[in-house]
Amino acid sequence: MNWDDLRIILAVRDGGTYAAAASSLRIDETTVARRIARAQKTLGVTLFEAVDGRRRPTSAGAAIVNRIETVARQIGEIRRIGQTQEGLGGNFRIAATASLAEEILAPQTGDFLRQHPGIRLQVVTASENVNFSRWEADFALRLRQPQRGDFTISKLGEYRLWSFKPSHRADGNPPIVCAYPDDLAFTPESRHLDAAGLQGTARLVTDRVRIIRALVASGNAMGILPEYLCADLRSNPALIATRLREMRPIWLLAQNHLKRDQAAQAVVAWLRGCFAAFR
Repeated sequence: MNWDDLRIILAVRDGGTYAAAASSLRIDETTVARRIARAQKTLGVTLFEAVDGRRRPTSAGAAIVNRIETVARQIGEIRRIGQTQEGLGGNFRIAATASLAEEILAPQTGDFLRQHPGIRLQVVTASENVNFSRWEADFALRLRQPQRGDFTISKLGEYRLWSFKPSHRADGNPPIVCAYPDDLAFTPESRHLDAAGLQGTARLVTDRVRIIRALVASGNAMGILPEYLCADLRSNPALIATRLREMRPIWLLAQNHLKRDQAAQAVVAWLRGCFAAFR
């Protein structure tokens, strides 16, 4: 067996179906099925069983997956052994929401990379979740505290939320309601709209806050925006801005083994500095 086979086993475990695993790995479903069958023949065990239309690990499969995750962590540590002779070095993947990456990280990235020429950053934008067991990221910025996982977590800060609506509508029609999709129902934004009876009336549904901002700025819509993205809109006389009581926290997740990596700790210090104003 090789690492590609092991990655496919993890992807099936995480996705629950061959189709989901194929999509995450960007290969076709028949390849996933063939490689799983080959792995089962090599190992002499059944890795997954079908339960309610999904692939669930058998007891043997779960034990094998646990060992694969250990291998993944070791591979990650091997990748970290790349210190340059002139200073700190290494490749690090950071997962963050698009707005945090664009508005907070991007303006401060250049100076950090100039200070550390041996460090390379890969920023991956994602609405909420990255899978650390599949090694999709070394660090992740999340807006909801994970309840469990094999990683280090710390709070970077929090930010306020503002609700906007047009101060008047010339055509007399109610403004377009902008909302997050159902999988983000846990957010303060979605809960606020739901409590106001507006979530179900949304005519623009998106997980991209910049799209909501554009509609709000046009004067045609109502929506909720993070404070760091709406300073100019709050002084716009064509809009009514209301600050919400609840704030959104920002959490930093890091692979556990990076505690021993000096370059990784430099990245952590930089990330904390990026969000200093949010504390």
